[in-house]
Amino acid sequence: MSEEPELDFETALNELEQIVDNLEAGEPALAEALAKYERGIHLLTRCQGLLDGADRTVALLSGVDANGQPLTTPFDTTATADRPTSSTP
Repeated sequence: MSEEPELDFETALNELEQIVDNLEAGEPALAEALAKYERGIHLLTRCQGLLDGADRTVALLSGVDANGQPLTTPFDTTATADRPTSSTP
């Protein structure tokens, strides 16, 4: 069996949306519905992996240098993570 080529995000998402629509409409056979569900999980994993990769490459614009070139810093996802709020009596 040959390896499936890696799908780009948009292709994987479109196929995943089509699978969801088909499953919501009701599949005629349980075996086919289960196969589509498994394919959907595979596509969802692929999309999440691509999003995680994109998240790691996002940079924040922190300014401009003397030559007009952008200064960037890596995006820190922990900076926006939910933090416990301090309670004041």
